[in-house]
Amino acid sequence: MIKIKSPDEINLMKAAGRVTAEVLDIMREVIRPGISTGELDRIAEEHIRKNNGIPAFKNYRPDSSMTPFPGTICASINEEVVHGIPDFNRILEEGDIISVDVGAFINGWCGDAACTYPVGEINESRRKLLEVTEESLNRAIASALKGHTLGDIGHAVEGYVKPLGYGIVRDYTGHGIGKKMHEAPQIPNYGKAGQGMTLKAGMTIAIEPMIMSGREDVKVGSNGWTVSTVDKSDAAHFERSIVILDDGPEILTPWISSR
Repeated sequence: MIKIKSPDEINLMKAAGRVTAEVLDIMREVIRPGISTGELDRIAEEHIRKNNGIPAFKNYRPDSSMTPFPGTICASINEEVVHGIPDFNRILEEGDIISVDVGAFINGWCGDAACTYPVGEINESRRKLLEVTEESLNRAIASALKGHTLGDIGHAVEGYVKPLGYGIVRDYTGHGIGKKMHEAPQIPNYGKAGQGMTLKAGMTIAIEPMIMSGREDVKVGSNGWTVSTVDKSDAAHFERSIVILDDGPEILTPWISSR
């Protein structure tokens, strides 16, 4: 069931989105060669809690058969697409790329967002992957208009990245968001223009292209969480939560782009 948010509820979501976006802006400042993903996780949790928030990912378990997720952030390096588990023994190296996904509950409402960052100087292939993935998110958001469809959002991503030779993660999607981190509907990063559910004012959704430089096959690691490309090609992930309004989309998680 799609939950349409009132203006007051949207304002509460903006508060959650602001704290979530602040974490990603902090990550941009602290990510460097030599820092551990465990330390990034500690910094993220500290910021959320000092703003009277609750980390949305910590102890999250979508299925009773799964081990609860142990971190505040998902920290996914190079070929890891999403759901990388932070670890004080996992040290970032010059030339890596790292995707940080984070969510926060503030007063019962959720924000969810992600960015992929360069670690020091990165090669041209990785730089281009980050640029294309972020641009695909911008195009998807621009297409999220009242009266458009879910297919329009997916087509905005697919129609941009595929001609450039990139792959799309098809097993994981964006989603509705509100009092729960994952609400209906699912938001695929592929689709046909004009098809699927019609978008309405008051819908709040998280759009999150996950793009890889190689084949589209992915696998889940032995920890039950970390998703990686099968061919070990690089992957990038950018995400914003938005609300659809009568006059266009508004970003609820306004992290600062490096572009």
